[in-house]
Amino acid sequence: MKKEKKMPEWDLSEYYNGVDDPKIDEDIKKYAEKAAEFAVRYRGKVAKLEAGEFAAALRELEELSRISGKLGGYASLNSSTNLTDPKASALYQKIVESLNDAGKDILFFGLEYNKLSAAAEKKLLADETVRGYLPYLKRVRKYKPYELSEEVEKTLLEKDVTSGSAWVRLYEETMARLSYTVDGKKYNDAQVSRLCLSPDAALREKAGKEINNVSKENSFTVGYIYNMIMKDKAVEDEKRGFKLPMSARNLAEEVSDETVDCLAQTVRDNYENIAWRFYKIKAKLLGVEKIKYWDRNAPLPLESDKEYSWEEAVQTVLEAYKAFSPKLFDIAREFFDKPWIDVAPKEGKRSGAFCSGPLTEEHPFLLLNFTGKRNDVLTLAHELGHGCHHQLRRHNGVLNETTRMTTEEVASVFGEMLVFQAMLNQAKDDKEKIALLAMKVNDMINTAVRQIAFHFFETRAHDERKGGEVPVGRLNEIWLEEMKTSLGPWVEVDENSAYIWEQVGHFFFLPFYVYAYSFADCVVNSLYWLKLQGKVDNFEDKYLALLQKTAIGDYQDIFAPFGLNPASKEFWQGGLNLISYYLDQLEELVNKL
Repeated sequence: MKKEKKMPEWDLSEYYNGVDDPKIDEDIKKYAEKAAEFAVRYRGKVAKLEAGEFAAALRELEELSRISGKLGGYASLNSSTNLTDPKASALYQKIVESLNDAGKDILFFGLEYNKLSAAAEKKLLADETVRGYLPYLKRVRKYKPYELSEEVEKTLLEKDVTSGSAWVRLYEETMARLSYTVDGKKYNDAQVSRLCLSPDAALREKAGKEINNVSKENSFTVGYIYNMIMKDKAVEDEKRGFKLPMSARNLAEEVSDETVDCLAQTVRDNYENIAWRFYKIKAKLLGVEKIKYWDRNAPLPLESDKEYSWEEAVQTVLEAYKAFSPKLFDIAREFFDKPWIDVAPKEGKRSGAFCSGPLTEEHPFLLLNFTGKRNDVLTLAHELGHGCHHQLRRHNGVLNETTRMTTEEVASVFGEMLVFQAMLNQAKDDKEKIALLAMKVNDMINTAVRQIAFHFFETRAHDERKGGEVPVGRLNEIWLEEMKTSLGPWVEVDENSAYIWEQVGHFFFLPFYVYAYSFADCVVNSLYWLKLQGKVDNFEDKYLALLQKTAIGDYQDIFAPFGLNPASKEFWQGGLNLISYYLDQLEELVNKL
């Protein structure tokens, strides 16, 4: 990476001035007191509330949500850059336990609301103020068939800090402490993953094997954690009456099990036409008969080894955003004028990248691990898309806003598309176009296809867990089977990648999240295809309007202005066709070359 001045770090002082800030304990106490007062005021009385009183209760819930969002958000953000700091970990656990303990006092509200008759609910919703909370109340209502008694719900909430979330914390801290050695030099997980992007094939192989070997050395611990997470989920799913292991996630996403199955099967049907076909081309470009598992994301020999400074990356992304929509540009630019982004890799920092907006009505924060590669520029475009998406939704209300993973990824993947297309348009020759197209198709396969392979691994693992603990060896077998099926005959998948499933954090902290990436990629592909064809009038404004409604609107409604229907198989195939379109261009250029 180009030498430059110290890269930006986020400033969390607008939340708290460090882990020892006395305001943290003050807010923990305030949350507990307000939750207890709320319970005294409303428990057992929801059915008797008049519309004005009911609206007042909702406003109190909003205030509680703000306090908990600030506390939990700070603990999580602070921990993500200090994973090896005992004080940060202790604060995180303290806040999680405190919020869970006090949160028991407000569980009753949703349970009592769901006992209201349709007539009583209609009477409340006749009030304009109450009707302003309709997205939240509809979300509460959908959980009615899966709710348990208040006492059981309290117990589940209490036990979470020593079961589900405890195992997740152990996994994340275990992975953060792992050390990888390549050619005598030690790396953390983010750094060693970067080595797999090196133009040096020998270095990629050493890094790929080291990641697998370190995973193997820790497989007893990680395998046990995964089995406990799966079992913990299965127990709760059974008590609530969810049909499939993925059903709880699908309910949160407001999509049916059938829709997710349709997506997954449509992608699976396209493995050969997309992934297999691409890796055959990539093997040819790399000059080998087959590519190694760790070479899937390897740069091509004809790629320029261009590195971007942070300033160049910011300029590249902002120019692409501005060319699409000046409105979007104005929103995006503020992230670089304020201390909202933590940019550089460092010891104890979580790998990867994310956008987190703990407070609905305030700005979010972005975490990156920027090293100056072209992929880092696209990652910036991705996370900035999330950030802009959050900013566009700040007016929706604390209770109404929620996170639907399927639409959360739309703005981020679309942001990547804008920057990629700008890079492609500026390409100087066919070699650069080949490099860019190969990179993009590679990324699209990682998003749309590979995540579905993850989904099938996850589904099979959870299904087998019903019969008892699943040995690491068996998890390895499932993993290898799904990888071979999705990647095809031009990628070597063997024991040197058998333990890589341990590196997929979403399996642990957000079970059945992974299909959301494919869902969003197909949505973005369908939208972008319409943009390329110029078939939708005022596309940019309609797109920004869509982003404002992703958490509060039904899928059919928010995509209707574009003539898209996510319930149909044709929709998913249409999204995959854009990948084929780019793949056709790549194939033509390679043959020409």
